[in-house]
Amino acid sequence: MNTQAFFTPEEKKEFLFKYRKLLQSIHFSLQKDDVRKMRNLIQRTVSMDCYGRDKNGINGLLRNINTALIATSEIGLKRTPIIALLLYRTVLKKALTLEEIEKEFGPDVTLMISRLLKTSDLYARNTAVNSENFHHLLLSFAEDVRVILIMIADRLHMLRIGKQFKDNSDRVRIALEASFLYAPLSHRLGLYSIKSEMEDLSLKYTDRKTYDYIKQKLNETKRSRDAYIAEFIAPIEQKLKEAGFKFDIKGRTKSIHSINNKLKKQKIDFEGIYDLFAIRVVLNTPVDKERSECWQVFSIITDMYQPNPERMKDWISIPKSNGYESLHITVMGPQNKWVEVQIRTKRMDEIAERGLAAHWRYKGIKAENGLDEFMNTVRAALENKGANSSELMQDFKLDLYSDEIYVFTPTGELIKLPKGATVLDFAFSIHTKLGSKCMSAKVNEKNVPIKYVLQNGDTVNIVTSPTQSPKRDWLSFVTTSKARTKIKQALREEAAKTADFSKEMLQRRFKNRKIDVDEGTLMRLIKKKGYKTVTDFYLDISDERLDLNNVIDEYLDLERKEKEIYEHSGPKSAENYITTTEVEEISNRQDVLVIDKNLTGIEYKLAKCCNPIYGDEVFGFVSTQGIKIHRMTCPNAQEMFSRFGYRIIKARWSGKSNAGYAISLRVVGRDDIAIVTNITSVISKESGVTLRSFNIDSVDGLFQGNFTVLIRDTNMLNVLIKKIKTVKGVKSVERLNS
Repeated sequence: MNTQAFFTPEEKKEFLFKYRKLLQSIHFSLQKDDVRKMRNLIQRTVSMDCYGRDKNGINGLLRNINTALIATSEIGLKRTPIIALLLYRTVLKKALTLEEIEKEFGPDVTLMISRLLKTSDLYARNTAVNSENFHHLLLSFAEDVRVILIMIADRLHMLRIGKQFKDNSDRVRIALEASFLYAPLSHRLGLYSIKSEMEDLSLKYTDRKTYDYIKQKLNETKRSRDAYIAEFIAPIEQKLKEAGFKFDIKGRTKSIHSINNKLKKQKIDFEGIYDLFAIRVVLNTPVDKERSECWQVFSIITDMYQPNPERMKDWISIPKSNGYESLHITVMGPQNKWVEVQIRTKRMDEIAERGLAAHWRYKGIKAENGLDEFMNTVRAALENKGANSSELMQDFKLDLYSDEIYVFTPTGELIKLPKGATVLDFAFSIHTKLGSKCMSAKVNEKNVPIKYVLQNGDTVNIVTSPTQSPKRDWLSFVTTSKARTKIKQALREEAAKTADFSKEMLQRRFKNRKIDVDEGTLMRLIKKKGYKTVTDFYLDISDERLDLNNVIDEYLDLERKEKEIYEHSGPKSAENYITTTEVEEISNRQDVLVIDKNLTGIEYKLAKCCNPIYGDEVFGFVSTQGIKIHRMTCPNAQEMFSRFGYRIIKARWSGKSNAGYAISLRVVGRDDIAIVTNITSVISKESGVTLRSFNIDSVDGLFQGNFTVLIRDTNMLNVLIKKIKTVKGVKSVERLNS
């Protein structure tokens, strides 16, 4: 391989270092000659452009090596997925066949390559978070959990090198996709370090101002924080050494993303956050002594510092579904500050850092229960064949970030459910039939309704009735995706049966009145009456909201009118058929937005929270008031993508901008009326820009002015901002969101 031509000098140095590190990481899991065979195949295929640079100039082979290194050293994957990851591009580019690779490495590797090719195909067509692709993505996950782990590794690597992207929209897309799907998946699989890093990098690329503010504040408080941690840890270290424990103890600052969440949720300043860090005690102890030694450490620490019983969490007695085991306590430290302390063993710490994949190292110790539960969630989502893709994404995502509670069946079997789960969620988690027939329950021997929200430690006994069946209002209070999936499935099946019965009734009534039904005319009538689906129309007949005779009369009236129009006007060429609707009038502007898959002429509104104008990078959000267009840098963008990703649609500007958009600029400068006069003069002289209003406030020798202008596009806006910045005495100019 001519590495000189293929790599830059910096890339070559990085490749050799990472390649050696990768081999060290997976060496013990490789078979004889694996390395030689792999090297030969890569050398053979590099010249065939299998590992060529993408549109951002990122070297394909270097990307795969970096992803493989994350997958093995940070997640714990071994031989088969790593070889598959390094070679799947050769099959994708048709330089090698699956048969050739199977001959060298066996059927496991080729099966893994086939699965990676499916996900690669999804990304070639569109982002994986696109609702159309999501069902196929889940299928890949259901086949092999290692596919998820490799994709998580790849997304993390792309986030880490995000600054190399030429197009900011690519960087934002990767960040929002990670925030919506891959960070929650990492959380669900127990990859907490990766989850935190993904969330931090997503925030960095989508809200740099907030990210830099928190980072700066953390840097400013680092010295005092380190001093406090040292003061808190010192007596604990001494006591644990005296008790004969082997351990590591360290302070860990919380992630920028989690700090930002606290600032938003609690509506406080940075200085108001008391739990910026946690102390972690990691014991080096045999498996059979893990629980007892963790509790001994708990006892020692709570003897020294006053614990807060409200904030004690025991995930050692009952681990989380993703395998997480740890004992969390919050104690009152020096200077009357609350401090979180996490107590765990070395094995538990590795599982906490590397997730369920780390269980494979500890075969037989609660090995893959959590993984099985997660895969059952994936398969349950796929069982809902009638669901549209948006529903599938919404229901699946519900289970990813939820905290857990533990409840018991009457026989003492432990069931894990998300926090906020109801009696009905519990019933569906046991069996679909039990959920469908659930009438009420006895919780701790007390009668409760199906809406009752369960608490940790409850014992639940479900009461059923043979006449009970799923109701639409059940969807308003269940929390698990399994319950929602099964309820929707049952409602759809019931609606289909009812609609079929109503259709037969209508057809019989037409026949009784000796009327031959034209399906096209009937469909036009249903549409004219405002129904989105034919099923809704027939359900209204079933519920007697529509009278059969009135429907037939309306049908005959429509048929008569259509016949009269045709007879009076005669046939016309379709070429000359022009109609103007409100929607088309909106979309006839040259600065039209192209929405989703090259659709134009769709009515939309520009969101007031960020005031997008022609030229901004934008996306569409399907709200209850129709499609709203937001800027990618909208202050609400991250929350919309992370919570409502299934409602996001693509949007881009097309044509030329002739319309005017009102935007506001905040200008700060020296308090001098002449400077304000110069600013208004600059605005008035700028061709195609109109000053609509401005207001000025002065304080401490500075003025702050909000100038509202009418402008055509972002290019014109950028020119105007540059010119205002050149006015002597102006300190800063920034565009306001609203």
